[in-house]
Amino acid sequence: MNVTIVPKRPGKLYPTDILFQSRYWSDVKARLGWKAYAFDIESAGIDKDMLVIVKPFGPRAVAAYVPQGPEFAPDQEDYGTYLEALSESIVKQIDADISFIRYDLPWESPYADEMRQQNWHDFPESRVREMRMNFGTKHWNLKKAPVDVTVANSCVVDLDGDDRQLLARMKPKTRYNIGLAERKGVRVHIASAEQLPIFYRLYCQTSQRHGFQTNEYQYFSALFSAGKHHYDSSEVLLLLASRGQEALAGAIVVLSGKGALFLHGASANHQREYMASYLMHWKAIQYARARQCRTYDMGAVSPSDDPGHSFHGLYRFKTGFGGRIVHNSGSWDYPVKKEVYRDFRNWEMVLSQHEGAQAIGE
Repeated sequence: MNVTIVPKRPGKLYPTDILFQSRYWSDVKARLGWKAYAFDIESAGIDKDMLVIVKPFGPRAVAAYVPQGPEFAPDQEDYGTYLEALSESIVKQIDADISFIRYDLPWESPYADEMRQQNWHDFPESRVREMRMNFGTKHWNLKKAPVDVTVANSCVVDLDGDDRQLLARMKPKTRYNIGLAERKGVRVHIASAEQLPIFYRLYCQTSQRHGFQTNEYQYFSALFSAGKHHYDSSEVLLLLASRGQEALAGAIVVLSGKGALFLHGASANHQREYMASYLMHWKAIQYARARQCRTYDMGAVSPSDDPGHSFHGLYRFKTGFGGRIVHNSGSWDYPVKKEVYRDFRNWEMVLSQHEGAQAIGE
């Protein structure tokens, strides 16, 4: 397969519903030390392009990362051959000593139908997935990454219909908890960036409660400082749910094109009986629909209703809003320097197991 890419400035990226492939996201990552590249993909047809960001990791590894991209997928049987050809083109075009390329694919998983119809609790093991992905390639060089940088399984709420119809698609408990929060005096407002420290305090409480590694404050600051320059294409929102003078929950939601993405959430350790998070998401859904968004992506969930999965609590909460489960292909690597990649992969696996961290993308 022949894939030709032509470089251009990141500021010339086409509008997209995928936040992580937007001009806004290239600006966010540049503020955090990444170098951003943009390419037109000629083999994909007219108006198809891709954001690639590059950063060193450790003394030896340099990663080229394609966040939630490429946006436009080939036929499923061509996934591997397309990525192989695209990778070779990226290596030739980027002026950096690349160790490996990581794709965080937004493409539907080849196993999505089986997962839905047969209620699979997870994807097949990596070895099986790699055999399928590499079938037909020249070098059998595509590796399933040890972690999925964003999410492979997400809950997406379709925003067609009015308030009554959206509420009708929710589970009864979710509708009840939205009403309960309102009756108990919880109010949700769109906050200014000056109130970001309030969100960050809630975020740190949530991190301690659930045991995940926090992003630094600088990251959240970059989200809003970059947003000031891209309001025409991407809008970043800080929502705070409060009762009286006390903030009980917060969310960062970004609108890009016709898609709204719940990027980060947080909640207080106390007064959880007021169900502030339920009302906060409902207000985010209403706002996104008012801004003509077609979908509200609530982010990570378990692949199915599996109580043994670590994301099962997220599954129960988010599916209550009437969303559908989307199974994407997840993160895949194309090693360029095999030994350097092997060492980095081993380090990343240890890091993810002991700290719950993601080495690429944060």
